[in-house]
Amino acid sequence: MKLAFIIDPIANLNPAHDSTVAIMEAAQNLGHEVWITEIHQLSVIDGKAWAVLSQVQLTSVTLQDGKWVSVSQWYQVSPGELRCLEDMDAVWMRKDPPVTIRYLYATYILELIDPTNTLVINSPQGLREANEKMYTLQFYSVMPETVVSLDKKVIRQFVEEKTQAVLKPLGGKAGEGILFLEPGDRNFNSIIEVSTYHGQEPVMVQRFLPEAKNGDKRIILLDGKPIGAVNRVPTGQEFRGNMAVGGRVEKTELTPREEHICEVVGSRLRKNGLYFVGIDVIGGYLTEVNVTSPTGIREIDLLDGTNLGLEVVEWLSQVCSK
Repeated sequence: MKLAFIIDPIANLNPAHDSTVAIMEAAQNLGHEVWITEIHQLSVIDGKAWAVLSQVQLTSVTLQDGKWVSVSQWYQVSPGELRCLEDMDAVWMRKDPPVTIRYLYATYILELIDPTNTLVINSPQGLREANEKMYTLQFYSVMPETVVSLDKKVIRQFVEEKTQAVLKPLGGKAGEGILFLEPGDRNFNSIIEVSTYHGQEPVMVQRFLPEAKNGDKRIILLDGKPIGAVNRVPTGQEFRGNMAVGGRVEKTELTPREEHICEVVGSRLRKNGLYFVGIDVIGGYLTEVNVTSPTGIREIDLLDGTNLGLEVVEWLSQVCSK
């Protein structure tokens, strides 16, 4: 296969952590061509989606003393060439959030790819519809109590009822901007004003789950089914378990409740063309559905002795051969 990945600048990726690199490595090791581009290199020519694509050669990470280790020069990139994206068997949209207007325009370009010829992962329409905070509300039956508002009175009433809550920006990532709320906090009004840009943008506020101290579980779903999970545990004084803010990872298994959540979410994901997704679960409650560039593969492989990148590419090969 010929696979194109739309990514952030490759020099900024961490090969020992990044799931995109794990998938690209697996594809290369199975003999497939791996090409990369960035959203500013996308174009529409004669009604088709084109991109400046560079073929990449990767040196795979190795396991040393219980850690993934990469060489300093872990990639080589060929000169870019303008090619129609329908020359590819699959195109992966793996640009990190936030979902900006440039990101949205890129999804409109990807919409021009003939789906009978080239698979786009995840679906451009699905990416637009699935804001990683708001989309979770499609599954309210398995979520903690939640409000979305920019109204200070609505937010205060909710926090007073729940006594403790967590505020999340709707466009955030990696735990950025997540704040702990208590009604007695003297900074409460200022926190809401800053977070909502003085009443201009809504935020999500969820009942605080004390179980968060035991971990925030990331579950990777492929075609609507769980293929692996990792528990991310807060460290020090931090209440967030995100790896980007220093969360410690530990081996885990799915509970019956979490398997039920995967079933509830999985069918909707498939319907929306969201094939590679990471969901977050705390204390048996779904808190987020991550569809843009979910991570966790490296950590799961390290703890479970798996190769999820290989599993993903083998699934993709079967889909593209149909």
